[in-house]
Amino acid sequence: MCARRPGGSQRRVGGVVRRHRGPARCPARLARGRRGRLRGARLGRLRVVARPGRRGGRPAGRRGTDRAVRPALRRRHGRRLRRGHRGHAGRPSPRSIMSTSPSDTVLVEQRGRLGVLTLNRPRAINALDLEMVRTAQRALDRWADDDSVTTVLVTGAGDRGLCAGGDLQGMYRSAREGTADSVEFWREEYALDHAIATYAKPVVALMDGIVLGGGVGVSAHASHRVVTERTSVGMPETRIGFVPDVGGPWLLARAPGELGTHLALTASNADGADTIALGMADVLVPSDRLPALEQALETEAPDDVLARLSVDPPASSLVAAGAWVDAAYAGDDVPAIVARLRASDHDDARQAADDIEARSPTAVTLTLAALRRAATLPDLRSALDQDLAVSTYLLGVPDMAEGIRAQVIDKDRSPRWSPARLADVDPAPWAHLFA
Repeated sequence: MCARRPGGSQRRVGGVVRRHRGPARCPARLARGRRGRLRGARLGRLRVVARPGRRGGRPAGRRGTDRAVRPALRRRHGRRLRRGHRGHAGRPSPRSIMSTSPSDTVLVEQRGRLGVLTLNRPRAINALDLEMVRTAQRALDRWADDDSVTTVLVTGAGDRGLCAGGDLQGMYRSAREGTADSVEFWREEYALDHAIATYAKPVVALMDGIVLGGGVGVSAHASHRVVTERTSVGMPETRIGFVPDVGGPWLLARAPGELGTHLALTASNADGADTIALGMADVLVPSDRLPALEQALETEAPDDVLARLSVDPPASSLVAAGAWVDAAYAGDDVPAIVARLRASDHDDARQAADDIEARSPTAVTLTLAALRRAATLPDLRSALDQDLAVSTYLLGVPDMAEGIRAQVIDKDRSPRWSPARLADVDPAPWAHLFA
């Protein structure tokens, strides 16, 4: 048995007393199984192993801390132990991190002549919050006057996508509690989108994997927009009773024909070829070439790198549907659009009618009005001002909180829209937004 003493425990082996630095190393406790080890783990008694040729040491264990001790550290510190940033191949990045945000949710690096912004919330598909927006903005401001940085890269950690959008939980709280927190977030988020669009140096955005909502804002306004065979771009806002923002109406209103209208009202996604056809991306680079692309950007101009590594995109299925899309989505009346879709001979058109009628009637009607006015605005700054006005208005509309509840909070996927039918939507209350 182990005798408990201040500073550790001991056992006798072959006549020799061997001392342990804490109960987490005690064989008697280990014999009780993992549950016993967790109860015995204590932060203050971690054994430190010094390595020859190195000063100090590291906590025992292959990854720095014994697996049995890690949960105790989490409880004591109230947070998870951080892991190293992982790149596209899933391995720890060999690049040195020049600076990070306080929570490491945006990694800011300089690699040669390349400034790199890595959105680093892979478990949330790098969804944006206010601190991430501020960290990215500070980096852009600093690099604008730094002659050693000639190109900026925007990318995302993990292998699921660049960015899944904004802080829906925060939006839900703002809508339910009547706070202005979301307005502050949107104002700074849209300012970042505008900064990317007007940046004096090339900005390369890797739109690999999922790119939704706010992810479109930090990528589709860049000077060099790269998609892959894994890209899935969308503005899904009408699913949650919201309206496309981050300059989305500005971009979609300038897509060929009514393709942008179709994407916005149905909240459907576009693959890489479709995204290029919509005018929201420039080139397609196979995902297995992304590491080479990033490395080349450290020393070469983006135009040269993309010309060498990009490939011709496949045919766009969205463009192939252009004829019936243009015919059905003409005009400013959503019920009339749905009626034309229902009368179409194309199965995809009838499915689009079902999709639109499943979305928030208020959000769909507002989205069409926002798209039509965005087409007449002189610049992106004006469009972002409109987005802020519309987003702020929607905080007071029940559908946004209800949509987020159904999709994100309770996840019952059964929103109760008010009003429930397109025919019952009254546009008068928001007419001033588009005056």
